[in-house]
Amino acid sequence: MAPADTGAPTLSVVIPVYNEEPGLQALFDRLYPALDALGLSYEVIFVDDGSRDRSAALLAEQYARRPRHTRVVILDGNFGQHRALLAGFSKARGERLVTLDADLQNPPEDIGLLMAAMDAGHDYVGSIRRLRQDVAWRRWASRAMNRLRERTSRIKMTDQGCMFRAYSRRIVDAINQCREMNTFLPALAYTFAINPTEVTVGHEERFAGESKYSLYSLVRLNFDLMTGFSVLPLQVFSMLGMAVALLSGALFVLLGARRLIIGPEEGGLFTLFALLFFLVGIALFGIGLLGEYIGRIYQEVRERPRYLIRAVLEELPPERPPRGGERAGSARGARAAAPLPAPVPAPPSPQALLPGLDPVDADPPR
Repeated sequence: MAPADTGAPTLSVVIPVYNEEPGLQALFDRLYPALDALGLSYEVIFVDDGSRDRSAALLAEQYARRPRHTRVVILDGNFGQHRALLAGFSKARGERLVTLDADLQNPPEDIGLLMAAMDAGHDYVGSIRRLRQDVAWRRWASRAMNRLRERTSRIKMTDQGCMFRAYSRRIVDAINQCREMNTFLPALAYTFAINPTEVTVGHEERFAGESKYSLYSLVRLNFDLMTGFSVLPLQVFSMLGMAVALLSGALFVLLGARRLIIGPEEGGLFTLFALLFFLVGIALFGIGLLGEYIGRIYQEVRERPRYLIRAVLEELPPERPPRGGERAGSARGARAAAPLPAPVPAPPSPQALLPGLDPVDADPPR
């Protein structure tokens, strides 16, 4: 076991977990040795996003084994990967932060590559998966969305689907100040970055279980990316509407002149139907696009919390010595004087973690 850290860690690793019971032990076996080898003080923050299996219990067992380097945040429901990461960001104390998925598709041993890029002066380090092991349709869809996203939002990410990334403390603090309900964290961080870069990392087949992203979830995620960082879709539709209006006016003038010069035209019924269906399709598409933006406005004005924290497993920071003129028994000098409760070795469910833990927390209201 690595030596215990006494101050704020240099590195925080945030890992969202949702029904990852089959692969968690393999993650533990590879993650901690990889972090120990870096020679940095670190903490690993696991965020259980409402798992229905024994993931929370396994995380509690790992906390009992490595309490100095492990913190477990248990959310009160399933809020999605990006909101789970935001919950982890709110608890992270490190000067640098790395996000990593729990499925071992990105090898933890490559965290050193991200740290080397930050040592070179970069404040945001993205990653590009080498020899992706995903199915073909996901690779094709990812390339298409990458091109569309870069043209609409001016956010440059070669591999937007890879969450294996590193952030400086300044960027993490800026993200924690943001309060939008739906966001895409890598893109949000890019908007705050001063000197971003990308490195190539390994990519492996999923160790166990199945991907939690369905086709619908991927579509929704890309809607968040497109509408959350650009109004270009609305502007394009507005320009399209103006172009259609101009063409319709020109067609009206042409048909009017034809009727006056040549006389009434016979036939052309199916052409008119085709034109009508085309215009109706454009109108419906525009209504749907407006609905996406209005729906996001609706979610924002309700001001509901983005996530709710049921419990946190962590060791309190060590008590600092009382300052001059401050008694040891005063309120300021005894913040962590109470002894910690004994760690729960293997709780059967997240509810068993509640006694003696931090009080229920929530995303602070706006």
